Amino acid sequence: MREMKDSGLQWAGNIPYDWNTTKGKYFMAILERPIKDDDGVITCFRNGEVTLRANRREDGFTIATVEAGYQGIEPGDLVIHGMDGFAGAIGISDSRGKGTPALNVLACSENKKYIMYLLRAMAYTEVFMALSTGIRVRTCDTNWKKLRSLDYLIPPEEEQQRIADFLDDKCAEIDTLTADIQTQIDTLEQYKRSVITETVTKGLDPDAEMKDSGIQWIGNMPVHWDVIRGKYILRYMQKPVREDDGVITCFRDGEVTLRSNRREDGFTMSDKEIGYQGIDVGDLVVHGMDGFAGSIGISDSRGKASPVLNVLDTDQCKRYIMYYLRSMAYSDVFLALATGIRVRSCDLRWNKLAELSYPVPPLDEQNAIVKHIDSVLSKADAVIADKKAQLATLDEYKKSLIFEYVTGKKEVPTS
Repeated sequence: MREMKDSGLQWAGNIPYDWNTTKGKYFMAILERPIKDDDGVITCFRNGEVTLRANRREDGFTIATVEAGYQGIEPGDLVIHGMDGFAGAIGISDSRGKGTPALNVLACSENKKYIMYLLRAMAYTEVFMALSTGIRVRTCDTNWKKLRSLDYLIPPEEEQQRIADFLDDKCAEIDTLTADIQTQIDTLEQYKRSVITETVTKGLDPDAEMKDSGIQWIGNMPVHWDVIRGKYILRYMQKPVREDDGVITCFRDGEVTLRSNRREDGFTMSDKEIGYQGIDVGDLVVHGMDGFAGSIGISDSRGKASPVLNVLDTDQCKRYIMYYLRSMAYSDVFLALATGIRVRSCDLRWNKLAELSYPVPPLDEQNAIVKHIDSVLSKADAVIADKKAQLATLDEYKKSLIFEYVTGKKEVPTS
């Protein structure tokens, strides 16, 4: 049993007797490199990966028209995201490129990998959140001025290397398991999408006589189905709001519910609720900006929402229409309607929904299709929920492993 002492840091507790604490300014320095003409943009992600955006994805980012204050980043640089560091956006770059001034790019005289893991442990224990001075929920400005004034745990040099190597190996094992489980989840999600699309466009009877639907992305459909414009089967609703209405959001997983039922952080709060509308339980809702990504569902709550949500009613089976609209999203039909410049988005307002063509089976067949889809999705979602619980367990294990070794609660074997 190694001898321990009080670190003097509440978040760390006791540390090995031969470890020291020192402020960041004594072993870290901010780097300010120039950028090169051919530099791609580097992002520091919340899983700790620091890489070119092109290595992950190009969509979902805000594209800067003027790259003011951008800085050069080299492979091996220690990078801490100034806004998302609290959530684990801390890592070592694998690429040459340029990053926004929100990234702290640091030189380090101690073992860089050990310091990276130490910083992540500090993030997990909300050391950075304690520095928060902003009004945005669940974020903080983790800038160099703050980083340099913090106290850090410094083991002997050889032990820093042992800890870094050990955590590299263990985290790689966890990451491999995590990636495998995420692949299983992705496969199940794709299966759900294929079931929805196949069923709402072809029906349940594999032997049904087919005809050309006249809808390019569908092709053939059952001969007894009709094709009807949205304006003839859907009604655009504009309901008044009530004083006690909470705000409803339509999420990309298709859930339409009060924000407070999911989370309150991460949303833009409106000072003035101009154009807000009432939503009732059972209303069909299509998000005007995120419908392309699956933000289409039926509300489980009474509340109010911004005018970006299309609130619809129909005499058809609402869940059938909902699933059909989702199948259009999954098939990128909505993106083909895009007129904006925002990447991976489109303005899906009522005037467009009204002009779209919808395959319309008899009502009893719509209900049977919905019953089948609901059953399949329910079983798939149960498996997905179990897989996500496994991911959460692995994530917590990884965080606890990092914390225990960078604070010396556990010692890496020397042999």
